[in-house]
Amino acid sequence: MSTKRFRISEIASCLQAQHTAKHTGDAVISCLLTNSRHLLSPEGCLFFALADAHHDGHHEIEELYNKGVRHFVVHDIPEKMKDKADADFLLVKNTTEALLYLAAEHRKRFTMPVVGITGSSGTSVVTEWLAYLLSDNRKVVQSVNYHRSLTGAPLSVWEMQSGYDIAVFEAQPPHTGDMQCLQAVIQPTMGIITNFDGAHDELSDKQERKIEEMLELFTGVQRLILCKDHGDIREQIANHPELKNVSVCTWGKTRGSDLRWTGTTLQDGKTTLTATYRKEQLSITIPFAGKEAIENAMHCWAFLLAMKCPQAMIAERMQTLPVVDVRMQIKEAINNCSLINDSYHSGFNTLPGAVECLHRQQQHAKRTVILSDIPPGSLDEESVYTGVARLLANKNISRIIGIGQVIAKHSDKFTMEKSFFPDTETFLSNFPLSGFCDETILLKGARTFAFEKIDNALQQKTYKTKLEIDLNAVTHNLNYFRSKVSSGVRLMVMVKAFSYGNGSFEIANVLQSQQVDYLGVASTDEGMELREAGIQMPIMVINPDEQSFGRIIDYHLEPEIYNLRTWHALRDYVQHRQPPAPVAVHIKLDTGMHRLGFEEKDLPQLLQELQKIRQESSEQPAIRIASVFSHLAASDNSQLDRFTHRQIVTFRRMSKQVQAACSYPVCYHILNSAGIVRFHEAQFDMVRLGIGLYGIGANELEQQRLQNVSALKTVIAQIKQLSAGETVGYNRNHKVIREMRVGVIPIGYADGLPRKFGNGKGSVWVNEKLAPVIGNVCMDMCMIDLTNIPAQENDEVVIFGDQQPVTEVAKMLETIPYEVFTGIARRVKRVYYWQVEN
Repeated sequence: MSTKRFRISEIASCLQAQHTAKHTGDAVISCLLTNSRHLLSPEGCLFFALADAHHDGHHEIEELYNKGVRHFVVHDIPEKMKDKADADFLLVKNTTEALLYLAAEHRKRFTMPVVGITGSSGTSVVTEWLAYLLSDNRKVVQSVNYHRSLTGAPLSVWEMQSGYDIAVFEAQPPHTGDMQCLQAVIQPTMGIITNFDGAHDELSDKQERKIEEMLELFTGVQRLILCKDHGDIREQIANHPELKNVSVCTWGKTRGSDLRWTGTTLQDGKTTLTATYRKEQLSITIPFAGKEAIENAMHCWAFLLAMKCPQAMIAERMQTLPVVDVRMQIKEAINNCSLINDSYHSGFNTLPGAVECLHRQQQHAKRTVILSDIPPGSLDEESVYTGVARLLANKNISRIIGIGQVIAKHSDKFTMEKSFFPDTETFLSNFPLSGFCDETILLKGARTFAFEKIDNALQQKTYKTKLEIDLNAVTHNLNYFRSKVSSGVRLMVMVKAFSYGNGSFEIANVLQSQQVDYLGVASTDEGMELREAGIQMPIMVINPDEQSFGRIIDYHLEPEIYNLRTWHALRDYVQHRQPPAPVAVHIKLDTGMHRLGFEEKDLPQLLQELQKIRQESSEQPAIRIASVFSHLAASDNSQLDRFTHRQIVTFRRMSKQVQAACSYPVCYHILNSAGIVRFHEAQFDMVRLGIGLYGIGANELEQQRLQNVSALKTVIAQIKQLSAGETVGYNRNHKVIREMRVGVIPIGYADGLPRKFGNGKGSVWVNEKLAPVIGNVCMDMCMIDLTNIPAQENDEVVIFGDQQPVTEVAKMLETIPYEVFTGIARRVKRVYYWQVEN
């Protein structure tokens, strides 16, 4: 076998595959592909048609063939492809196992040190930091961004080639039992166990099994790095038959730790750690604070010392550790732009997913990519930039700004508007920020190019209070509710009130890409905003203003009609204007909620109006009934189920009468988020998903299956030391009884934090502890008690999020999550995160 890459005949032999090639020749394979969306260059590409319960890669083969790919690993040849003489198929029993086996064979050709990293948390940060620290004088290959899937390991290992000095791979198996497969592929020679939840407590059987599975990665390693304070992990290692003789290097506060952590000093957002190592006093300073950052840095420090790296180099590099966020960020930018920051993932294989995310953003017609030199990988330089240029052209990217010496050499490959700069500083000095306007911008840069400087320059708001929205969680929750909906039943998603405070077109873009059937908004203005942002799907307006019927028609919106007055107003407007197409409307029935809607006693008059419309136009009515619907008053309250069932019966009776008055099929819907799960028999033709999309379940069981979508965060602006007898805030409402540390955080009732949250009623999350809000909440800030919490200025503060769910905050405020979400002011910066999937 070649020391660089495999030939297709070698792969066929390696996999013991049936090889169907006739006229393709013995091609050299340089790139492995498992997702058609990530194709950059068809040359030397081998596609593995992976199949599971959710997706079958065999359906992508024809598309890839049309794009120039000719080599495929399959378990079955698609019927449409059997007559393609130049298509090369390797038939195997299981394509996933074949991918794992090929990568394992590739791994065997290298003798470089390979570091395997696993744990409950911190693995991504440790992987990135370790690669950064080692890259001072070594060439490092590391995990691609798909590391959390089973196929991430083989795709990462495939990037190994001669010329690299060390490999650093994260292993986070998605399913129990997968770690053994990852070990066979990665075959680490050294290992790091990062933070483990619960390791300081008595472990449950489930946690012990989790540790056992983690340790499967390290069979065969020569050296293992871990925290000695985690006694249960050390005990399991000592009892593991294949790890008894492994050299274990430890750090921790426990006596006997190889790297004995002795002290911590916090100052100006930085942390200085002191420790003893082989009787020598050492220290490092990292540009972060908090328990997790400290633990991650200690893992790296212990590993580098075990590798005999010079302490002076370690201390110097630790001061410049980068911020690590494995998710793409989507946020508002200057001059009415949107900014997507995916600088964390800089490899060649990660570009298609980021460009696809850019392509999905419809709010601006112009799309710009700011791209640095791409780190070397499995493809040669010429193929890389040819593939990049083709990808950007295929996705209709308007402009590329290239930063780096290498990409500039290939400027002739790009056919769109373009400009190139040797480095980031030159770009920021010479490219006017006014050159960005009404466009969506993707930042994609390797760490060495410091694209965080561009990110800071382009961000519109510097206000440190922000609402983080996880778009992957939105998709997860959407799919959860979809799984509860019967086949053929359509789905409307409510994005009214700024998508329950989470943003309008950003959420709508996700829903449009997920092929939701309808969107629901509260007002005409909300619908117009979505249309202007490029949302093309049907939109129902729940509370249309009669003065806005012209804009409703112009923007192809569909109003809710809830009484005869609005019906007559719309009918008169349509007769006067005579639009070219029927106006679609949604008839709202009042079945017991007694908010908006036609009551049953109103039906005879409504039916007469429908008959008039039908008689006036035998071919095409001027107004067309798109749907008939109602709203459940208590679908989440089991004690009121009898009333809910009465509403459903009433709706059936009333809607049948409306249908009888129409000469065409009409859609019916009554279920909201809680109703989708609890009243399956009433799904009718469509259901409406609202608060459930944003992670709020109807009960505890459902809540466990949903993911948290948003997190409201800020920072500590100032810390004060107060003495007994002093007071805090307006009207001196909080009196200090004993010496107290008080933190001031920049969030107040103008941001959506109610005054009711003050005076000990509410608490926020700081460094893994709850800090009570003391004194009155002010317009732009409030004060918190930090007396028993190790914290410093600029530390993160979480009002609600994973640590403290919005449901808990709602309880503190004696309200519901709806009110908390929708109360967050527009001035609070929204930052959207998107984890690209493999």
